[in-house]
Amino acid sequence: MPLLPILAALGASFGWASGIVIAQSPAKQLGAFAFTHIQLIACGLLAAALTTALGHWHTIPWQFWPAFVFSSVFGILLGNLAMIACLRRGGPRRTELLLSLKAPIVGGIAFVWLQEIPAPTDLLGAAITLIGVCIAIVFGTNTQSQSDASAAPLLHILGLGVVATALQGAGFLAMKPALEAGLTPIAATALRLLGAALLISVIACVPAKAMKPHAPLTPALLGVTILPGVIGYIVASSLLLFAFARLDAGIAATLGALSPVLILPILWVKEKVPPHPVAILGAMIAVSGTAVIALL
Repeated sequence: MPLLPILAALGASFGWASGIVIAQSPAKQLGAFAFTHIQLIACGLLAAALTTALGHWHTIPWQFWPAFVFSSVFGILLGNLAMIACLRRGGPRRTELLLSLKAPIVGGIAFVWLQEIPAPTDLLGAAITLIGVCIAIVFGTNTQSQSDASAAPLLHILGLGVVATALQGAGFLAMKPALEAGLTPIAATALRLLGAALLISVIACVPAKAMKPHAPLTPALLGVTILPGVIGYIVASSLLLFAFARLDAGIAATLGALSPVLILPILWVKEKVPPHPVAILGAMIAVSGTAVIALL
């Protein structure tokens, strides 16, 4: 299997793992809608500037415009609103665990919609990776973690996480035919972000309390809100779109779902609380599954 798209998907996992840890505090302060609104506008403009600078607008195959609309509305706007709401209630570790379900969901949709059937060794590697992820998070959760402290009902957290996972996965998969037709990942990212930013800006005109920032928007809060958006929306998403164009969708989604494992050392550094030994075991299993996909 080609190494570059594998590394791209792994890079996307690391980007989301680091970005979601940074995002938790500003998301709690601003609320899901205001947080997402700021990120989409800032990142949409940055992605558009990068696409212009690289001269990639000409790569857009406009006959796929329904996929662009679907990916913007469902994959970015609704998917990320659900993800931020899940993050605010359940913490980064639980959110990343639920987002790791993207792999089987995307694999199933790709099988039905695109008739993609991964090789047996790829399926084996994907299964090992997902088992490792589940062990690392479910059986290795450290109750001392401040980031995971939550008073929200578990059912609410699970519902938001599953909805976010399904919408984000379908949004990425919808772009695959256009990417295979020549659309570059950065241009795809710009299209998705600009469409979602336009829609959320229209919605923001409604004078509802839930759509207003819950805290004053200081320069420091603005910066820490935009930073994880750049990491997730632009860098990580572009890397995963690159992987989607060159790998089976289910395999790309599996490699892009390693963030629950990668988040363990990040939280260790952030909170000075070491992962549970079982979490380390799960991480080793997940890495071995990735090796099966990459090497066999």
